[in-house]
Order: sequence, then structure tokens, then C-alpha cells
Amino acid sequence: MDNEQEQSVEDLTDASKSTEAEQDLSPEKLGKLLEDARSKADEHWDQVVRTRAEMDNLKKRHQRELESAHKYGLEKFVGELLGVWDSLELGYDAARENHDVEKLLEGTELTLKMLSDAMRKFGVEQIDPQGEPFNPELHQAMSMVPTDDVPPNTVVNVVQKGYLLNGRLVRPAMVMVSQAPGS
Repeated sequence: MDNEQEQSVEDLTDASKSTEAEQDLSPEKLGKLLEDARSKADEHWDQVVRTRAEMDNLKKRHQRELESAHKYGLEKFVGELLGVWDSLELGYDAARENHDVEKLLEGTELTLKMLSDAMRKFGVEQIDPQGEPFNPELHQAMSMVPTDDVPPNTVVNVVQKGYLLNGRLVRPAMVMVSQAPGS
């Protein structure tokens, strides 16, 4: 016998064995198998329902946490700025009652330092490019100024400082840029 004939004989033998096994199944055995299958199906269905409920609860919890983060995300930042606000109000009241310019300057300087510290604490950096080469990624040129004092494309005047938040540009610095005379 060659391999193909041997394989078909084996297939026929296996088929006859399975047919004999099926004939051995009595109605009681079939009932038992059916009961087991239903039990497993019910068990799996319970798992599916529980998993769905768990996923729904996770989705709702995530939504609540996201709403809370949006609502109260600035709480620490605001807490830091309240001291600055208080200081500004005290300075304003002092300026109305007392016209001592030295004390007003000192109070204003301390308030600016408080504000600067609070901003730095939360990743806000000031861009003050006076005397630096013009950088179009961080600076916005307001005008060109002919001058011999500094090399061309150098910031000669800062009209408004710029700001970065954690390395990302929030507002470019508004600057005046030098150009060679006669250009």
C-alpha cells in the first residue's frame, strides 16, 4: 500500500470509531451534555454582562475625573496668584493714601517678583531678547531701525516681552530689529 491508501484507511477507521461513539450516546448522556453546554453559556453570558457593566463604570468615572480636571485644573495656579492680587490691592490703597514714591516703587518691585516667582513655578518663562539676534520663532518684528551700533538683525528695542509655557510659545516678543544703514 502506498501512503495515500494508508491515509484513507486510517480516515475510514477514525470515522467508524466516531460513529460508534455517537451511537453510544444515550438520551441521558445527550441531556447531560446539553445541560453542561447551557451552564457554560450562562456562565459566559454573566461574564459578558459584568464586563460591560465594569467598562461602563470606568467610562463614567473617567468622564467625571476629566470634568473635574477641567474645572479645578488651575486651582494651584490661582492660589499662587492670589498673593500677587493681594499685594497689588495693598499697593493701590497705599498709593491713594500716601504719595511716597520710594515705598510705592519698592512695593511694586516686590509684587513683580512675587508674580515672576509664581509664573516660573508653573512653567511660564519670559522672553526679553534685548540685544539678541532676531529669532522669528520667538520674536515678531514691529519695524526695522537703521543703525551702525549693532550688527544687522539684532533686537534693539523690546516693545512687548514674549512668553513661553513649558517651552511652548504663548506670545512672541514684539521687537524692533536693526538693519544696516542705507538698506
